[in-house]
Amino acid sequence: MKYPDPRNDRNDLSRYAPDAWPLQTKYGLPGTVVFCRNCVISNQRPNSAIEYKHTTESRKTVIAFNEHGVCDACRNAQRKHAVVDWERRRRELEALCNRFRSRNGSYDCLVPGSGGKDSFYQSWMLKYEFGMNPLTCTWAPHIYTDWGRRNFDRWIHSGMDNYLLTPNGRVKRLLTRLAVENLFHPFQPFIIGQKGFAPAFAVRMGIPLIFYGENEAEYGNPIADNEGARRDYDYFAQAGDEEVYLGGVSVHDLVEHFGVRRADLAAYMPSDPRVLEENGIEVHYLGYYLKWHPQAVYRFAVEHGGFEASPERTAGTYSTYNSIDDRIDDLHYYTTHIKFGIGRASYDAAQEIRSGDIGREEGVALVKRYDGEFPERFAEELFAYLSLPADIFPEAARQFEAPTIDRAYFDALANRFRSPHLWAHDNGEWRLRHAVFQEKHGHHPSEATRSDEYVNP
Repeated sequence: MKYPDPRNDRNDLSRYAPDAWPLQTKYGLPGTVVFCRNCVISNQRPNSAIEYKHTTESRKTVIAFNEHGVCDACRNAQRKHAVVDWERRRRELEALCNRFRSRNGSYDCLVPGSGGKDSFYQSWMLKYEFGMNPLTCTWAPHIYTDWGRRNFDRWIHSGMDNYLLTPNGRVKRLLTRLAVENLFHPFQPFIIGQKGFAPAFAVRMGIPLIFYGENEAEYGNPIADNEGARRDYDYFAQAGDEEVYLGGVSVHDLVEHFGVRRADLAAYMPSDPRVLEENGIEVHYLGYYLKWHPQAVYRFAVEHGGFEASPERTAGTYSTYNSIDDRIDDLHYYTTHIKFGIGRASYDAAQEIRSGDIGREEGVALVKRYDGEFPERFAEELFAYLSLPADIFPEAARQFEAPTIDRAYFDALANRFRSPHLWAHDNGEWRLRHAVFQEKHGHHPSEATRSDEYVNP
């Protein structure tokens, strides 16, 4: 049996004892947990990965901290506020638009998005502020939220043409289950489409200029990545499919063992970099040219397009306007809390501290209150989505001792992905060994001698 039922695991809990030593680390994470002096993020935060190469053996690169204990994302934010010449960047954007601008009224740029606040802002600014003729495109979420679908419709009715790709539902379910089982990463099939669909579609439509929103360096990728406007081809292009993995499984094994046809995987496959080069495809971050402030972007989308926030706070955090179009988002951020000790409140609070919307003390309190909360509201629907009934998935179901997922299965599976250096098992309960609200100055004790002052980059 390829995938045994995790409820039957015989876990060696001695590795997670409160006084266990030495402590094993998973995923190549740093063994010492350190929290940023300025925000609430820890040095366990992984950088963006090339998802086509993501397997059970993958090791993470993580957010960098400088000698003063400040993370790259905060240093990047300081550069945005104090160093970058935004007027010059705006002129660069105008020059870029002029270089690609259509002379006959045809589409001259492509804007991928879901209809959230960011994609609304991107397309609106390009069309109405810079006079471009954007075509928008969307890789469909796993399961729309009601308000997410309404926002998608509002986005289109704000004056945008859109192509929506809704990939084969059965294949997407299977890949999502495999991504959960192998990587504890339920969002991977969406991320693959989010990054890969637009470049392939741009070639098909003959539109060489693509705009995404913020650079990943805004949230923790190496600060040097934000020195240029263009996105690296490695995230969405690869020559050949011999070493492509989806859900942590090779394309060969998906075809041989899970009843998937190669044609069913076409939408997920990376573009050929040679084809992109031949067609002059350029992928730019609009956030390189325009100063991005997520809350201001949200207010802009409300004012100009009637953007609708979630009627309730998102599970695991306090916010109501970030990443609210897909029901599986809730589960995704819960899995990051299990693997890296960083939940959705940590991500949201860190971003709002950097943007100047809240202070660090408030951020720490929000993390303490909400981080790691299990997402109950869509849980049963999501477990049904992740299950593989034999009448629908006859070949794939045979690869699992228990094709059906329920809460007990999911919790047992989660325990496989807990790293002992992050988690302790004490009196029958799991707890983080280190939390930003427990450490002096937000640091591991070994880091307490560092200066309390926030140092500009």
